[in-house]
Amino acid sequence: MAQVLVDTSAVYALIDKDDTYYRRAVSILRSLPRHGLTPFLTNFIVAESHALLLSRLGAHTARAWLLNQSWPIEPISLADEEKAKGIIRRYTDKTFSYTDATSFAVMERLGVKEAFAFDPHFQQYGLKLAI
Repeated sequence: MAQVLVDTSAVYALIDKDDTYYRRAVSILRSLPRHGLTPFLTNFIVAESHALLLSRLGAHTARAWLLNQSWPIEPISLADEEKAKGIIRRYTDKTFSYTDATSFAVMERLGVKEAFAFDPHFQQYGLKLAI
């Protein structure tokens, strides 16, 4: 099975039933196996997701997600971080976050072509979003 990177935007949409993308996120998650895609996170996405859930939905929700999430986690390497800095340096017309840029670097390193995301930065960088 091919891998799909799950971005913070998708994590949040899956947790917050009031999120604009909640229904779409659930539908995409359910369709991943049919499309031969296995979800994974990076350690930076785990940290960013936990912080976002904590600030918007509270400690209980953030803690429950962190302690119960079971998707594989790909660590960001020093080389990924250097590549991410290069991405941010090169794309001065974009507002990629450092986490976005490390996600792009990891996807390139692993040959991952799709992201489960609602963040337009992935498409701006030229990556495909999971359907």
